[in-house]
Amino acid sequence: MFDNLDQAPGKLGYIDARGKPVRELPDEIDVAWLQASYRHMVRIRQLDKKAVALQRTGQMHTYPSCLGQEAIGTGIGLAMQDDDVLVPYYRDQATQTIRGVTMQQILQVWGGDERGNLFTGVAAKDFPNSVPIGTQMSHAAGIATAMKSRGIKQAVVANCGDGATSRGDVYEALNLVGVWQLPMVAVINNNQWAISVPRSLQTGTRTLAEKALAVGIEGLQVDGNDVVAVYQAVSQALARARSGKGGTLIEAVSYRLSDHTTADDATRYRDASEVSQAWEYDPVKRLQIFLHELGHWTPTQEQTLLAEVKQQVDAAVTAYLGEVPQAADDFMAYVFAEMTPTLLAQRDQLLAKLERDSVAQGGGSDDSR
Repeated sequence: MFDNLDQAPGKLGYIDARGKPVRELPDEIDVAWLQASYRHMVRIRQLDKKAVALQRTGQMHTYPSCLGQEAIGTGIGLAMQDDDVLVPYYRDQATQTIRGVTMQQILQVWGGDERGNLFTGVAAKDFPNSVPIGTQMSHAAGIATAMKSRGIKQAVVANCGDGATSRGDVYEALNLVGVWQLPMVAVINNNQWAISVPRSLQTGTRTLAEKALAVGIEGLQVDGNDVVAVYQAVSQALARARSGKGGTLIEAVSYRLSDHTTADDATRYRDASEVSQAWEYDPVKRLQIFLHELGHWTPTQEQTLLAEVKQQVDAAVTAYLGEVPQAADDFMAYVFAEMTPTLLAQRDQLLAKLERDSVAQGGGSDDSR
């Protein structure tokens, strides 16, 4: 059985699974904010659905779905300021798009095209997705160290899954945050499953938020299916970090409603009844209900939104599929400022092989460069 998804004592929450308010909303949360959050969560869910379909039809490589975790990424993205730095893992599509990464770029990255990581605008300083488990936390601690040593009033947000907390990289980074009081906010997406290993087998601690005690930083647990709770927790943690009061560890409790990635089959290790129960805590549905009962969301608005989002996603897919393929030797071109003689020789061997393969297949000269 998964961790308690209800808003238990000690877990920050504002809107429960039935779409009912459980406490007064923060002053800065108004109808416009809630509607914007809902629109973004719907947009990400539809993009996510399309990405899975592209992978299933051979038009994309392995893709990590964020189904059921949209509130976490949205809350983080809305809480961050332009000068903050995002160090994401591989389920941060919602945060990245808020910071200016396009849907086409999201598709490019998981289609194997590294040009999708050429972020611009606010996201230009953000890091690309980290696929290795937990290594991004060390990178984030390094960035936070630079910020503090230079007296920059900025902060870093680094995200990971519950399974990553079993990695030494994560503890080492958090320990540094505590010792040096670094301006870093670490958000753990506790979606209950580290591929096939449940959270209960990852650690003996009662909560993942408790791990903050070991490194001497603030720690709290929030309802990761409540976008308001995530936003509020991250906003306050970032304010503390920017003011020189050190880091925070936030455990956002949610549930991975999808397979771990499209290379996984979650039916092998978890019961359908568990997933069905978790759907009752759907973050998108609860916000829709909350807005509807306030009289600020109608079926007409819903249909209009879905139509708009479909157009946006379809346009992103068309652009992604229409991209000229990346140069075959690009992965060698940016290792050093200037390619070494060894790399140049390897590149020539690669291009010669591609040429031979193309001719053998009757394709003529290879134009990938």
